[in-house]
Amino acid sequence: MAWLELNQIKHLVRERTLFEADHLTIEPGDRIGLVGTNGSGKTTLLNIIKGNTQPESGTVNRQKSVSLLPQIKEAIGTKSGGEVTASTIISVLNEKSGILLADEPTTHLDIEHVDWLEKEILAYQGAYIIASHDRDFLDKTCNQIWEISHERITEYAGNYSTYKEEKQKERRQQQVSFDAYKKKEKQLLEAVEKKKNKADKITDESKHFYFRKKAQKLYKTAKSIDMRIDQLEKVDKPEEPETIKMTIPNSREFINKYIMRVTDFSVQVPKKTLWRPTTFFIKGGEKIAIVGQNGSGKTTLVQHIIHGSEGIEKTPAMKIGYFAQNLSNLKEKKTILENVAEGSVQTETLIRIVLAQLLFKQEEVYKPVHVLSGGERVKVALAKLIVGDYNTLVLDEPTNFLDIKAIEALETLLSAYEGSVLFVTHDRRFMNQIADRLLIIDNKQIKLFEGTYREYQLSGHSEKMTSIEEDLMRTENEIATVLGKISIEPSQELESQFEKLILKKKELNKRANHN
Repeated sequence: MAWLELNQIKHLVRERTLFEADHLTIEPGDRIGLVGTNGSGKTTLLNIIKGNTQPESGTVNRQKSVSLLPQIKEAIGTKSGGEVTASTIISVLNEKSGILLADEPTTHLDIEHVDWLEKEILAYQGAYIIASHDRDFLDKTCNQIWEISHERITEYAGNYSTYKEEKQKERRQQQVSFDAYKKKEKQLLEAVEKKKNKADKITDESKHFYFRKKAQKLYKTAKSIDMRIDQLEKVDKPEEPETIKMTIPNSREFINKYIMRVTDFSVQVPKKTLWRPTTFFIKGGEKIAIVGQNGSGKTTLVQHIIHGSEGIEKTPAMKIGYFAQNLSNLKEKKTILENVAEGSVQTETLIRIVLAQLLFKQEEVYKPVHVLSGGERVKVALAKLIVGDYNTLVLDEPTNFLDIKAIEALETLLSAYEGSVLFVTHDRRFMNQIADRLLIIDNKQIKLFEGTYREYQLSGHSEKMTSIEEDLMRTENEIATVLGKISIEPSQELESQFEKLILKKKELNKRANHN
């Protein structure tokens, strides 16, 4: 028996259909990944399943309790976004509901915490639906995918990679259908042209009744073929990214030349050394990911690279474009195209190709920035950098607030970019697709690794959260949950549970310090 059923679900936003589905079920043990572009309705669907939102039409039949882990937008008080996310995750997991709904649970988590979350999710005893733009996370935790696209919810068996293979197969089938449609259309158009030309020639050369009648028959046949063309079932051409060749400034003095030398560089903040003196070099055209736990100093390193510091020497040929989360490089009253073209050295044709790859097509480029969503603004800011008068892009968490389709489009653009890219990300697949070297910040040291993040993992150097650290974090959050219950409705049972957790925390701290 299904734990949850959605029947004839349809939901509208401002009289526009957001999505609809005839019949969906969540069965015991289901591990579902939910994907779709920003604004397609993923969060709305989760809230309908939870019961926080009522669908425009249709029914939701729940046989099991449902917990919802909402999107964590920002830090609270002294806690970072990652700490708030981890705390909320454990609190929701402790509810032990039959069905768990998680909305972008990896946002703000560093790679070690994402690894930890994968284990927690895989150990979950009930069913779950996870909306996420982290493709590796979906691959490891899901065995089916629900896609919201073109106002429909479609089910696919398998994890995200299997889903992508199926989508590629659909694209190939669409290409075959499109080619057959264009071939048939061409044949019919040629037949029409041939009949009309023959009829025209007869009309011009003969006034005889017999031949005029023959010409009329030919015109009639041509008209009949025209009607067949109109009746052909139209097949759209599959989307195919256009090849991009961009001009980058100072390319002769830049590509494969040393553009930055970092020598005996270290940073100290009050009561803390972020990292000890380090030395490394960067060449023009390299793509480097900066990797480290939250709080290790990734953003600090980025700021020193951009603004300069003692121990950092940059060549004059280096022209840096910086992606900041506050999107300060955008002018709200100007259009998308005006913003991106401003200061660019590329042609308008190339700028439009870049925007099209980021899903701003045709007339959409004339939208003013102030009407765009957060994710759309991020795409505009990134496009502005990619086509800007730069040869080095420094990107701090560029995939935050982007959906999977936009992330994959950004991967295509950055892979084709001939300049240097230095970036911070917690998206492991994005890192593997783009970076050929890594700057690892670990144990107050910066080390350069020659290779991809996957190769770094296989080398055995990557750090994972220890079992003691996992237990300690889980225990601290259990303490917070129990304290919250005690403040509402104190009981001897809760007091006893609280004391046991405090003793467990002390023991774990001892073991952690001993190690």
